[in-house]
Parts: sequence; C-alpha cells; structure tokens
Amino acid sequence: MPDVPLPLTELAFDNRLAALGGGYAAQVRPAPLSRPRLLHANADVAALLDLDPAAFATATFTEVFAGNALLPGMAPIATLYAGHQFGTYVPQLGDGRAILLGQVRNARGESWDLQLKGAGQTPFSRFADGRAVLRSSVREYLAGEALHHLGIPTTRALSLVAGDDPVRRETIERAAVICRVAPSHIRFGHFEVFYYRDQHQRLAPLADHVIDEHFPHLRGAADRHARWLGEVIERTARLMAQWQSVGFCHGVMNTDNMSILGLTLDYGPYGFIDAFDAHHICNHSDDGGRYAYDRQPGIGLWNCSRLLQATLPLLHEDENEAVKIAEHLLERYGPAYSERVTALWRAKIGLREAREGDAELINRFLTLLHRGRADFTRSFRLLAQVASADGGDARALRDRLLAVEALDAWLPDYRARLRAEGSDDDAARAARMNAVNPKYVLRNHLAQRAIEDAERGSAGQIERLLTILRRPYDEQPEHEAYADEPPPEARHIEVSCSS
Repeated sequence: MPDVPLPLTELAFDNRLAALGGGYAAQVRPAPLSRPRLLHANADVAALLDLDPAAFATATFTEVFAGNALLPGMAPIATLYAGHQFGTYVPQLGDGRAILLGQVRNARGESWDLQLKGAGQTPFSRFADGRAVLRSSVREYLAGEALHHLGIPTTRALSLVAGDDPVRRETIERAAVICRVAPSHIRFGHFEVFYYRDQHQRLAPLADHVIDEHFPHLRGAADRHARWLGEVIERTARLMAQWQSVGFCHGVMNTDNMSILGLTLDYGPYGFIDAFDAHHICNHSDDGGRYAYDRQPGIGLWNCSRLLQATLPLLHEDENEAVKIAEHLLERYGPAYSERVTALWRAKIGLREAREGDAELINRFLTLLHRGRADFTRSFRLLAQVASADGGDARALRDRLLAVEALDAWLPDYRARLRAEGSDDDAARAARMNAVNPKYVLRNHLAQRAIEDAERGSAGQIERLLTILRRPYDEQPEHEAYADEPPPEARHIEVSCSS
C-alpha cells in the first residue's frame, strides 16, 4: 500500500480485459440510480485498492458507485459468456446487470476488478431490467465478507448503494447497486460461448489474458493452457471441499457462476446449513435438488468437465488427442478434493494425524448429525468440549443431539482415536478445533434482519454483522446471541434465484 492512501480520483485504472476488443465485451454505460444513498462501504476492501476510506464521505463516491458518474480511466464494459444452467446449455448469457468499470492496479502490482452489479441494462440483459434489489444486494454484500473471513476464496464488495427506483421481482422492491471487487470475474462460461459458437480463435487470447494476469508462472510455456486448466480444476476441487466443511450451499452452481480463479462467485440463494441435512437444498427454485449440499462436489467435477470441453481446441489440434489430455486433467479433481476435504474434516474433529479409518469415523459423526438434524455449526464447537477420557464429560453435545444412542456408540471410538495420536490434552485440542470450526456464520435469519434494517434506511445490522463475521472463530461473548440457532419463526426462510 502507498505511504498515503489515495483519493478516489487518483485510482490507477489498467483496463486490460477491455483491451481484448469487442468480441469479448460490449461498451456500456451504467444507468443512473434515483436518489442514491450510500448504505455501507468497506474499508478493508478499500485498502486492497489503496483507496483512502475518507472518500466514503464524499458525494462523488456515492455517485460513482451508484452508476451515476465515471472516474477518469474507467472503461465500462459488459462481458459476453454462455453457460450450462441446471444442466442445460444456454448459448448466450453475459453480464445482464453487471458492468465492469475497469481494473485498478495497486502499489503491490495487484489488479482488482471493480464491477457494479445492478447498474442497469446491457446488450446481454435479455429483456430483463438490469437491476438488483436491495434484499439480494445486502445478502451478497455480507456473504463475500463472511466467506473471506472463514478463509474461503471469494469475491468481495466495496460499497452498497440504495436507490428509489422500483424493481419488480415477486413484489415491487427498491433497487440497489453493489461494487463487487475480485482479481477477476471471468467464468467458465466465458470460454463456453466461443467454443459452442465455433469461434475457437477467441479462446487463446482470453486464456492467455487469464494466465498473464493470474497465473504468471505459466507465461510463455508451450504447455501453458493444459497446466493452467489443471490448476483451475484443482482450485475448484479445493473450493468445493471448503464449502462442504463449513456447511455452505451455493444454490446455483451453473457453469456461468463458476470462477476461473476458484473463487466463490455470484451469491444468490446461498445458505449456511442450520439443522444438518446432507441433502439440504438451499434454493427454493431448485425443484430437483441438482445443487443440494451433498451434490456440490460432484457438480464441481461436472462443471470442470464442461470447461475442459470448451477448451479442447487449446489442448491439441487433433481432437482425439485433446480429449485424452482433457480426461487426464479431469482426473486431478478427485484427489485434490479428497485430500483437502479429508484434511479439513480431520481438523474439525480435532485430529492431527492421518490414519486409516478416519474417513469412517468422520462419516459416522456426520451421519448422526444428519439423523438428528443437529445444528451443523454449533455441533462442532460442542464436540470440542467433549473430554477424551473414557466416560468423560460430553453433556453439552449430548444435550443438543437427538441421535444420542448413535453418539454414545461413536464416542468410545472417537476417544480411542484421540488418545492413539496423543490428542488427549483436552484444552489444546479444543483450542485447535475452535480455530477451524466457526462459532459465527451468516445464517439466513441474520441476513434477513440486516435486510429489514436496510429497508428502513439503517446499516446498523450490516455493520454489526460485519464486525462479528470478521472474527468468526472467536467467542465474542458480547455477541453470543448471533451464534444461536434460528428461532422457530425463522427456520423456514426460503431463498430463490431472485435472492
């Protein structure tokens, strides 16, 4: 970061994606938002840009990130992509309500996309209004920070601006705009569109742009495209493992919502599981459960296969040889996922070493949580309080579980496994477990409180949640209520694709 943070007008724009030309994007200007009001801005994200948070108090900041004004150097575009939505190929999607203002390069040489979501119609809006509602904007604004502080790769947001424009979803709601920030918003679907249009000559320039910007160790290598795709596949697999380990459900894992950098992208009907159901469907619009919690790893693999299909022309000029290379690359997904997810689950139950039988031990615990619909997040924190000695105290966990008989059958094996590796120092083990098992996650009922607060014009609940979610593993006794399971009246909050 520079010695002195920069004022807004001195951000250094470096619009390399726009420089690829018109075949990849359309120039478009954001649509003005009526009576824009800055609800919240994120100083942590401003620091990524070398931006002085003092800018938040200026009228210019609100006007720019509402979409009402541009800064010198901005080159706003909407990008073209396609995608497989719920398993069916849709030949053209594109940024229908997102406008990339440009990339800001900071003093450390990092490039960050500034993208307005909800900034109006683009050539890819397909008769839609190009807007985002306040409800969904608050959810995305919070979600990026929640996952970031859990250590999960994600897009984030700089600002949340509310307006007065009416937007029809299930009802009439108010428009809002967030400024999403990420190293890149390029998706699997950006490659699919050119493959299925037989515009294969456009694949290499786009792939090389991604490699040059985000995989610099591969620049100029003869086999750079295959090596790059192998890394994308492994990043995606590891991301799926991280989602599973915290009970996060994305809700719409279409290929156009899959990041080429392995980031969590496009927060819509997401949710953290409360009462654990391995088959949990967080998206009310997902009638068949395609994107249920237990299917996410398999969908990640399937989506990677679609990316490889779309990039076959980059792998070899002979299609049969390209398919062989692609099949070999796809084989990297399983081991990458298995290695990461097993390590995460081991850490979550307090094991330091890898031993035979660990997978069965972990699965038995998850099964008893599933059978009793135990609260996913709280159960792992309570497991940290279980004594390792035979017959030791396990009351806190037993009191929260319905599958008590299954727990009592599992505990002797768990305790024996702890003692076998010398993890019988209960205080040390509890500290390790609490460092990887969050106490606080962004539960739907908490997000709903923030939405209702924002609809009254207040950002108090947003600020409070962000304060808590910055330290998800800490006890924070002053915020104990935010770790509670949802109250009965909030247990059936439904989110859909309009969320």
